[in-house]
Amino acid sequence: MTLILGIDPGSRVTGYGLVTMARNHGHHVASGTVVVGDLPFDARLRAIFEGLTALIREHRPDEVAIEKVFMNRNADSALKLGQARGAAIVAAALCDLPVHEYAPNEIKLAIVGRGHAAKEQVQHMIKAMLTLDATPVADAADALAVALCHGHTRQSLAAMARAGGVVRRGRAGRYL
Repeated sequence: MTLILGIDPGSRVTGYGLVTMARNHGHHVASGTVVVGDLPFDARLRAIFEGLTALIREHRPDEVAIEKVFMNRNADSALKLGQARGAAIVAAALCDLPVHEYAPNEIKLAIVGRGHAAKEQVQHMIKAMLTLDATPVADAADALAVALCHGHTRQSLAAMARAGGVVRRGRAGRYL
């Protein structure tokens, strides 16, 4: 079984979700958020880094999957999100974990079946797919979705390789 840490980066709230993958089924291990709130920005980045590093050391995942930055209307917000994402990636890299990246639409397509699904749809599907008793908060649900997306992608590529299909790897180890 592979333990995957999914990360939904944010400059104020970073979601995390840990799932194990057995065949094509994900099993919930832990999920939650690293909330940094209104700290000065440099302190927020440090808190994200330290919170995720502690989480990695506690659970010892095999791989990390993280959501890519998307550009919305506000460039400043996208830059801050990118910096929060960088803090998360460095936490994983310093623990010698491979990091895989997925676009938001790619994650939603894998979980909901629609690339432009609403957050509530992602939350509903995560609750159903992982047979959770309660609906996870949005940031934790998004992180679990990232982990499941990677788990399913990983399983599909492994099956293709076993069947003799061609599997290429692109930048940063991400499967193509």
